[in-house]
Amino acid sequence: MNYFSLTSRSIQRDFASALREGLAPDRGLYVPENIPRLDWASLSGSTLPELATRMLLPYVEGAILETRLFDLMADALNFEIPLVQVDEKVSQLELFHGPTAAFKDVGARVMSRLLGATSTERLTILVATSGDTGSAVAQGFYNVPGIDVVILYPSGRISRIQEQQLTTVGANVRAVEVQGSFDDCQRLVKEAFSDREVQLRRPLTSANSINIGRWIPQSIYYVWATLQAGEAVEFTVPSGNFGNIAAGLLANRMGMSSAGFHAAVNANDVMEQYMHTGQYRPSESQATISNAMDVGDPSNRPRLEWLYNWDMKRMQREFRVSSVSEESTRSSMLRLWEDSAKLVCPHTAIGFEAVSRSAQRGHQVVLATAHAAKFGGVVEEATGQIPEIPDALLGCLDKPKESALLPTDYAAFRSYLLQA
Repeated sequence: MNYFSLTSRSIQRDFASALREGLAPDRGLYVPENIPRLDWASLSGSTLPELATRMLLPYVEGAILETRLFDLMADALNFEIPLVQVDEKVSQLELFHGPTAAFKDVGARVMSRLLGATSTERLTILVATSGDTGSAVAQGFYNVPGIDVVILYPSGRISRIQEQQLTTVGANVRAVEVQGSFDDCQRLVKEAFSDREVQLRRPLTSANSINIGRWIPQSIYYVWATLQAGEAVEFTVPSGNFGNIAAGLLANRMGMSSAGFHAAVNANDVMEQYMHTGQYRPSESQATISNAMDVGDPSNRPRLEWLYNWDMKRMQREFRVSSVSEESTRSSMLRLWEDSAKLVCPHTAIGFEAVSRSAQRGHQVVLATAHAAKFGGVVEEATGQIPEIPDALLGCLDKPKESALLPTDYAAFRSYLLQA
């Protein structure tokens, strides 16, 4: 299958090339030339690796054989993704059982295997993170032959555990602490991709959700959740860069039935305003306690528009976005603890708060995007409870932090890339 740039359809690549480039030369996002349809009846009883293989096989056509793809998926998706009932109408899809206790383990681990199977040159994975992407990419690509990893994160705007996870890996993984916002980190990454001299001297690719290798695999767990539920559900998705919910919509376009998609955002509500007004106005991101969603210019917006065939009226009618305040986020965490004895991270709490305001009456599924312990201070402040730290997170806490502190100036980052 080929992929084309949403900025210029004349730019087309095969799977391996689109995966390798990450972002198209015109800075457009790659999307598949067509969306394959699932044989839904044949999926019942599949294991997670089997489902992943069935879903991804059409996308990697010509690049990876089916038997090889299954082996890669069995290696990448070696943890549980259970659908757990919270009350009569609401369940949560627990996406925090991977090695970094966040949903991005799925996309990062699958992408690392796909890239390793299709690339023969030495590459640098360049990624901006607002929290969980960095640690997932660091672990997913740790010691992968032929791969270096450079992770940019906003100084003082991620949790201590998140920072420890991405600054203590070592080996082929380096962290850059940027004295600015996530949007600044993202801008630096995009500028580097457009810098021809940098690309010639140090070939780059991305592991953010802008990359098809990160984005498309996230569609797998929506189908996995629907199979577990045994019925169409409405998904409520804590959202920042909107790659996660765009992957859910991709699964829907592949033939997965659903009762709808509901994006839950924090004070960074540019997409909520977009749905209300039809006018897209990016803004500077605001720092919140749900820091992984602190995005003022969501990169995956063009993919959402493509999935709706650029029909703004349909998008406004079918795609819901709800903003949740800091106070309501804390109240949601406390309410979940008091009512269900569940501790959730602030991002997941935003999803539950959005559901509580919804008029929908069918089966609701909230994507639980990270383990509560990754935001232990915030959770304790809201609930009075200290989340138990899972084994996957304990190992990094006592290691010394190693990072390069840089300003938001591209020249400084460019120099770092060429000298590192």
